[in-house]
Amino acid sequence: MTRPVVVAGGSVAGLACALALARHGFRVTVVERTPEPPSRGAREWRRPAVAQHGHSHLLTSLGVRVLREHAPEVLTAALDAGAGLLDLADTLPGGERLAEDAELTALAVRRPVFELALRDVVRALPGVEIRSRVTLRALTTAGRVTSAGRVTGVVTGTGEHLSAQAVVDATGRRAASRDWLAAAGAIPPAELTAPTAIRAFTRFYRLASPGALPGPLNRGNAAGGIWDHYAAVAHPADNGTYALTLGAPAHDRATAGLRDPAAFTAAARLSPHLAAWADPDVGRPIGPVRPITLPPNSLRPAAVVAGLYAVGDAACVTNPLYGRGMSLALRHAFALAGHLAETGEGDARAAARLADRIHRPWYEHSVREDAHRTALWRARVTGGPPPVWAAPDGRPALAEIGAAARTDPVVWRGLTRVLMGLDGAHEVLDDEVFRKRVRAAPAPRGGPRPPTRDELVRAVAAEIAP
Repeated sequence: MTRPVVVAGGSVAGLACALALARHGFRVTVVERTPEPPSRGAREWRRPAVAQHGHSHLLTSLGVRVLREHAPEVLTAALDAGAGLLDLADTLPGGERLAEDAELTALAVRRPVFELALRDVVRALPGVEIRSRVTLRALTTAGRVTSAGRVTGVVTGTGEHLSAQAVVDATGRRAASRDWLAAAGAIPPAELTAPTAIRAFTRFYRLASPGALPGPLNRGNAAGGIWDHYAAVAHPADNGTYALTLGAPAHDRATAGLRDPAAFTAAARLSPHLAAWADPDVGRPIGPVRPITLPPNSLRPAAVVAGLYAVGDAACVTNPLYGRGMSLALRHAFALAGHLAETGEGDARAAARLADRIHRPWYEHSVREDAHRTALWRARVTGGPPPVWAAPDGRPALAEIGAAARTDPVVWRGLTRVLMGLDGAHEVLDDEVFRKRVRAAPAPRGGPRPPTRDELVRAVAAEIAP
């Protein structure tokens, strides 16, 4: 029997759900508010409803692993579109490679390019329909959703009823199903939130001469760092492109001028590991400097309602600076599809537990790291004393682990596997052997120094002064 599913949202999470569900024999209708992408390609694709569309993205090792296991044709399509695989073990300090290091691979790609590759694969599947410029306004139910009822479909903005065995909310950060539930008389579980307090500035470039990257990737899949008052990273992308991103305290007026191209370039050239990437003879800008205030970390416990499921950012948002969003969305999409295939009608409580297992550890990790970084950055802006890292379980600070990873291959491997989503923070960072190696690792020698807060502010002010 054909089992109909409606997926609300046609970005990465929604498309991945459609792909995974179609593989299990479901008939899937993807409904999205935005128009069809233009045939001219990714650079001309504007997504005003997706705030982060024009900012740097990457697919971590977790995302690559999910694709290799469940949808290798999507990975092939992305590579054919110009994406590239990064061998993260190229920066392994001093030690020999292990067999497990083969997993340490990331996909360098702009989000539009990856999304279009995924979309092309999904559109070709039998049993999948993608409907653009369609809004959804309500759920249809059999019985009260607050008791033993279940969701049976959706109502579009034009009043059309779409019947479904399951409705998947892939509407991103707006998590539309929470409003639909409230309108149907159900109170969604309270959302957990914690600030990121970061304003980011991103600009894309294209290499003037195709070939090697401008510099080494000291952060595995990126170059740069997160320091005591700002962040600066370079992310390789597809077709000879790359992104530079600068992050600063969200309410810091002195760094708001980073939106100015000259100030942005000056700050990037002052930043360790980024000077070559910001050299105008190396890379040419292919777009403006795009500012964005990063969303808060948000964990939305699933409403235990039969027939309704949330995936991707509709279920959990973690600080985009860590680059986990697309990979976690892929993992959740294929796990949810497997659950629905196994249970037939779906088990809402089991699906809620599944979502919690996937997202909560990363939410908690982001909250902890962001709280410390926010306090540190605030102290640098106000001139107050820096906070003391005080994890109740004795876990080392990420900066301490990062310094040890520059000289100890075991620490590097563990940290990289956490940053790439392959292992949870608690599995690696709370291991006593790992902690001992962090404490015993020799201090890294020298290395470039990031600009002080005053040096950065002066560089920005010098470029935007009238």
